[in-house]
Amino acid sequence: MARSEATDRSEARRARGARFSFRVDVDTKALVERAAELERRNLTDFCLSALADAARETIARHETLVLSERDRAVFFDALVNPPKPTPRLRRAFAAARLRVES
Repeated sequence: MARSEATDRSEARRARGARFSFRVDVDTKALVERAAELERRNLTDFCLSALADAARETIARHETLVLSERDRAVFFDALVNPPKPTPRLRRAFAAARLRVES
């Protein structure tokens, strides 16, 4: 490995900044090492990539709303044919208008 390549990697590691530290059992470590080897990546890069992918998937799953066909039909029907405002809704809009204009 050339000196400049080693320096680049060292600088990249320092740029990461934050650090995770945790222990795993022997079987889990062997499993992860095998997966990293199959991907031809070092253990750290493999773990960082897998951790980031899992985090993105978890966030997406929690930020996505999935509707059934029935729910979707009811929602779009309400958009296309909105119900007339009830007296209670009119009062709520009037109260909100007073707060915004004041």
